[in-house]
Amino acid sequence: MYQQLRSLPLFQGASDTQMKALVEKVPFHFTTYAPGETILEAGQPCTHVCFIVSGSARLTFTTRGLQVTLHQTLHAPGVIAPDYLFGRTTCYPFTVTAYEQCGIMRLLKSDYVKILQSDKVFLFNILNYLSHNSQKFTIAAQSMMHASLTERLALMIGTLTQPQATNINLSFKQKDLCALLGAQRTTLIHTLDQLQAEGLITYTATSLTVLKPHDWSRMYKPTD
Repeated sequence: MYQQLRSLPLFQGASDTQMKALVEKVPFHFTTYAPGETILEAGQPCTHVCFIVSGSARLTFTTRGLQVTLHQTLHAPGVIAPDYLFGRTTCYPFTVTAYEQCGIMRLLKSDYVKILQSDKVFLFNILNYLSHNSQKFTIAAQSMMHASLTERLALMIGTLTQPQATNINLSFKQKDLCALLGAQRTTLIHTLDQLQAEGLITYTATSLTVLKPHDWSRMYKPTD
């Protein structure tokens, strides 16, 4: 059990002794969800750290006022957006459903704060996670103005997806995606044709699937 917990993001690097002490002092709550069952709703307050301990979950994010929706899949071992535990916005921006039978472990926020105070290993894990996510937005802000449409699309998807996400899909109305990216329809179609020819995506008139998620971030670089 300790080895399984140590494989989870935010607990990596902890010893069996450290994990044993946590299990003895902190209540962990486990729930199993059937495929398609809702785990979290968009707008729901983030009161717990939620770990995927088995199976996988599907995250669905919809932009406000535009019909553009991003889907991504997270597999065990994984953690669901712990950056929304703190800060100005503490509600989930997406809906989470079980993609296959999915086991979720929850840890109350106040208990997690105690863990962070107990050992630097856990503190550094969350700091590294938060820093990685915040730097994605910095890169996007630095690069968006002078980026090509390919880079803007990659920036948008890279910013909205979590580390280790797979099965990334975008569903949209073309006029809304054009408005979001600041592009003409002909330019959008030309760019999608190029990306498909390079084997990076497949697309239809209303959807896009990323074929090589790990290559996606290489499409853009922060400007100096």
